[in-house]
Amino acid sequence: MPSNSTRSVALITGAGRRRLGSHIASGLAADGLAIAVHYHRSRAEAETLVAELRANGADARPFSADLRSRAAIEGLVGSVVETFGRLDVLVNTASVWKPVPLEEITEQDLQEQFDVDLKATFFCSQLAGLQMVRQAEGGVIINFGDWAWERPYPNHAAYFAVKGAIPGLTRSLARELAERNPRVRVHCILPGPVLLPPDTDEVERQQLLESTLVQQVNRPDSIVRAVRYLIADDFVTGVCLPVDGGRTIYAGEDR
Repeated sequence: MPSNSTRSVALITGAGRRRLGSHIASGLAADGLAIAVHYHRSRAEAETLVAELRANGADARPFSADLRSRAAIEGLVGSVVETFGRLDVLVNTASVWKPVPLEEITEQDLQEQFDVDLKATFFCSQLAGLQMVRQAEGGVIINFGDWAWERPYPNHAAYFAVKGAIPGLTRSLARELAERNPRVRVHCILPGPVLLPPDTDEVERQQLLESTLVQQVNRPDSIVRAVRYLIADDFVTGVCLPVDGGRTIYAGEDR
């Protein structure tokens, strides 16, 4: 990371929506990083988040891009570097998550899942990583997979087919980029029920709670702490870290 006289810059994809990306943006802004808030269709939400971050003293700017296009990603990374002068942290939270029974999954469903969750993660990491390689201080990339790629549940076959590739991509990028600059590190977080949808009813919430060893759900703060740790510890790279309350190793009340 840069010296204290030079502010580090973080780009968080998918941060426009009020999901994990916005929590991470707020956490890193509180740590003093300049924040590039990426959005695609959620312009109003992104601008509201940027206004909130600025009100708390952060240097934050919104950036629009359709991550299904490599050219758009190249433009996004270029705009962030042009605006801030550097890029130190990339957090890939942009994702598509919707239940579809196996019999109903279409080619379009699979393509959308691939484009947003895997192709976008790849090219954002490729282009941001090569920018970080050119910086003496390097940088950190944090991808997002899903704890359940090891123990998938029904109606998400397309989602898990794609998310299951993120750990392998993470390890490959960690090796590739470190060979170009050993101060570039790449990680993956595998979240569990850390941020429940607003329409989650009490029965489902209780089932999710009982599926964890720690008997807790709705903990986006745990993800923010994990991101902070992976950024801070320069002896750690290529890690795929479950932040799932123990769901990976405990069946509990499976959904």
